Amino acid sequence: HRNQMIGFVFQSFNLINFKNALENVALPLYYRRISRKKRNLIAMEYLDKMGLKDWAYHLPSEMSGGQKQRVAIARAIMKMAPIYIFDDSFSALDFTTDLNLRKALKQNLSDSTIIIVGQRVASIMDADQIIVMDDGRIVGKGTHKQLMESCEEYQQIAYSQLSKEEV
Repeated sequence: HRNQMIGFVFQSFNLINFKNALENVALPLYYRRISRKKRNLIAMEYLDKMGLKDWAYHLPSEMSGGQKQRVAIARAIMKMAPIYIFDDSFSALDFTTDLNLRKALKQNLSDSTIIIVGQRVASIMDADQIIVMDDGRIVGKGTHKQLMESCEEYQQIAYSQLSKEEV
């Protein structure tokens, strides 16, 4: 199915307000015609991985920004798409949750191409390839290590956000 080719997660969450967290996460499985019992089991497993098991039956209006973001990420993962785009999706997360989610993405989406648009170096520094843009132009491309050696714009951003140990 064409609608299963790309999983999107936007900064603005795009959750369905009248559906609880479990229903939001299970939605892609509904469209794949998976039984309600099975999709709820799978969705609950992913909510648990996101640290949201206790929030499964809460509406988005009852959640913090970071919780809503994790629900949106879990819902996107349910698509089992070959390509994912995370558009500044980690900005509402604290650094520990950000790190844990990126580890979970790596484990659960190892066969997928993941594109992360972000402004936090910590969210992208483990990427296979980072593209640095300045004023709409590409000014650097490479790994974190390569960019730290060759791209002044990236260095400035990294030094402003990370400790010497993290850099």
